[in-house]
Amino acid sequence: MKFKVISTVAVSFLSVQAFAATISVSPTIATISASSASSTSSLLASSTKVPHIDHVIVVEFENTDYAKAIAQPTFSKLAKQGANISNFYAETHPSQGNYIAMIAGDMYGVKNDLNVNLNGRHLGDLLEEAGKTWKVYASDFPGNCFLGERSGEYARKHVPFISFKNVQTDPARCANIVEGGELLNDLANGTLPNYSLYIPNMSEDGHDTGVAYADNWIKNSFLPSIQGSLPPSTLVVFTFDESSRSGGNHIYTSFYGDVVKPGSTYTSKIDHYGFLHTIEALLGLQDLGKNDATAPVVTGIWK
Repeated sequence: MKFKVISTVAVSFLSVQAFAATISVSPTIATISASSASSTSSLLASSTKVPHIDHVIVVEFENTDYAKAIAQPTFSKLAKQGANISNFYAETHPSQGNYIAMIAGDMYGVKNDLNVNLNGRHLGDLLEEAGKTWKVYASDFPGNCFLGERSGEYARKHVPFISFKNVQTDPARCANIVEGGELLNDLANGTLPNYSLYIPNMSEDGHDTGVAYADNWIKNSFLPSIQGSLPPSTLVVFTFDESSRSGGNHIYTSFYGDVVKPGSTYTSKIDHYGFLHTIEALLGLQDLGKNDATAPVVTGIWK
């Protein structure tokens, strides 16, 4: 099942408020433990408090400057009702290197959007080692560990896990990459993984259509589809891979859910390595010992 944009009925942003109202349980605040990380990382972690949460859902959009995204009505309201990560910068152009950095703490030399097959560790390894689960929900993904560059509006360059050989060559791990509509089934069945990466198709993410289309897709399709189904202690992240070529790589990111102080803002500069380190901390994981290990963790926005 795929998400469909609702065009016949105008869905008010009250649905977002209803979505927020379904989440009511605040997590226990815990100090990060990073015993196996580098000394710098351990020092950073020991002095930083973040909630240890149960679920993270990252929803990724495409190629838009921060100023253009924050000007859209839904992206703006999410940032105001959740937390605005207002000083987030991507690492590179084009897209794929940023996606790799986001889950691996390193770009592994990726400088284009061609298919790559990488040897290295990534967030999926950390999750499995900690006994936690992960899944990629990719709209229009054809299944069966498809390794081709494109299929319809699906693009492999936007699904970083499938570029790692330890996923490609393991059918059980590759089965964690599914078509986007499976998210609704997992929410309904209470089987949402600890870490979810939702990849809209090339229209929904604004790549081929623009940021206004992506904003409308969130409002009229994505949020109404998941409202009332999210379990407690869940963070939903709305973010972009990169800015336009002229946008300085300043990108929009908002954190949304019951673990976030509504209306808060994180103003310190951060990138995909800091974002990864924050996810690691929230889920109680070790770091990968790459750029994530010494990157800052998002603070000051948590309940």
